[in-house]
Amino acid sequence: MNKPQISVVLPVYNEAEAVEEVVQQVIETLSTAGKSFEVLAINDGSQDCSEEKLLKLQREYPQWLRVAAHVHNKGNGAALRTGIRLARGEIVVCMDSDGQHRAAEMLNLLAKIPPYDMVVGARTRDYAGKWYRNLGNHFYNWFASWLTQYPILDLTSGFRAMRREAVLHFLPLFPAGFSSPTTLTMAFLKAGYSVAYVPIQVYPRTLGKSKINVLKDGRKFVLIILRMIMLYDPLRIFLPISNFLLFLGLAAMAAGVWAAGRLVVPGSSVVLFIAGVLAMLLGLVSSQISNATITYHGDEFVKLYEAPFSGANEES
Repeated sequence: MNKPQISVVLPVYNEAEAVEEVVQQVIETLSTAGKSFEVLAINDGSQDCSEEKLLKLQREYPQWLRVAAHVHNKGNGAALRTGIRLARGEIVVCMDSDGQHRAAEMLNLLAKIPPYDMVVGARTRDYAGKWYRNLGNHFYNWFASWLTQYPILDLTSGFRAMRREAVLHFLPLFPAGFSSPTTLTMAFLKAGYSVAYVPIQVYPRTLGKSKINVLKDGRKFVLIILRMIMLYDPLRIFLPISNFLLFLGLAAMAAGVWAAGRLVVPGSSVVLFIAGVLAMLLGLVSSQISNATITYHGDEFVKLYEAPFSGANEES
């Protein structure tokens, strides 16, 4: 079979009430747009009739829909990893199968590849999510933006399009749970790939229930952010810690001098100075290891502006 240009990966876990409509919307949108595509639905050990519905849809759309299944539930990230590995398209689109994303907005993401390597659907400010989730997402966006020194509009959005050749570099880093979008965003940015954001409208799910645990998965998001920065740019973490400890040491020394009326170096200052120096040295060693082991990418699409060739200066 000819390879399609686009592979749409849908992780499915207990989404029997919504997955049929989602698959039909994707097929209708891309076929109407005249795109060469395939849809990969990855049943992640669903306990409802999701797999039966997917197999029924595959019989209806054999030229477009492929179905794979895990023998037991492994997690959203594991399902995405399986789908990306099985994808045959040059561009991979990942979206949720619970009906919160609209397939029509996929075309806006695809329009920016190339030159971008990954395009993320960023939830708009009027997204009607629960307040504590919105607050958490704002914190993740700010924290990741500060660490990567790049404005991240939506760190955890599951609706994104990317070049398969680029994302294959990071499959071993995929966590099994819901932290794969966070991993992808951080990895793409720190490895030198170009990332763009397109505003999308996300709708509240009307069927089924969310699989995300706010406390458990929220802690994982923070750990993933720190893990990716430690992998690519550890000084971004160690240097602020070192500076903070050295500042506390100076503050403790100043307080000791003021209280004693003479030059003294309190024991607390010595401990803080040593801790600050050790943190800096540990960061330098980690940075050396990172630079020696990480391969940077992102050179595939570069705009090059050159003056038109003129034969006037040509010499034989």
